[in-house]
Amino acid sequence: MQGMIMHHAQAVEMTALLEARTENKDLRLLGARISHSQAEEIKFMERWLQVRGEPISLPMPEMPGMDMSKQPMLMPGMLTPKQMEALKNSSGKEFDRLFLTGMIQHHGGALIMVKDLFDTAGAGQDAELFNFTTDIDSGQRAEIRIMQNMLEAVARP
Repeated sequence: MQGMIMHHAQAVEMTALLEARTENKDLRLLGARISHSQAEEIKFMERWLQVRGEPISLPMPEMPGMDMSKQPMLMPGMLTPKQMEALKNSSGKEFDRLFLTGMIQHHGGALIMVKDLFDTAGAGQDAELFNFTTDIDSGQRAEIRIMQNMLEAVARP
């Protein structure tokens, strides 16, 4: 849950770039939908953790001599700092392409995390968590298909 919160926060950060960097109305609408759903899911996950007395953020391992602030831990599918920088520095069709490929990568990572959860013995037995994660899985799969079609359209001359 803690890793998924961090993962979702990056998706919200990515969608915040849409307003200033694209003219594509369909992409803006999709981005608004993604931003809203990810923000609502973050609230759910924070509440879920709080009810169980768990910290909301992942504990950072202490490694002597290592400055972890320069190399944040990335959850599956998260964009690297270099990818985020490229996205932030682009606009127009180049932004659209980078956003779509990045968000497809990002959503693919969420699917990996859901699979990893269900591959862990007993982890999917909480009914509330099971419903939540299966909703994430189906929603992300649907959005990936939409983004793949949009990416094909962006790639056309």
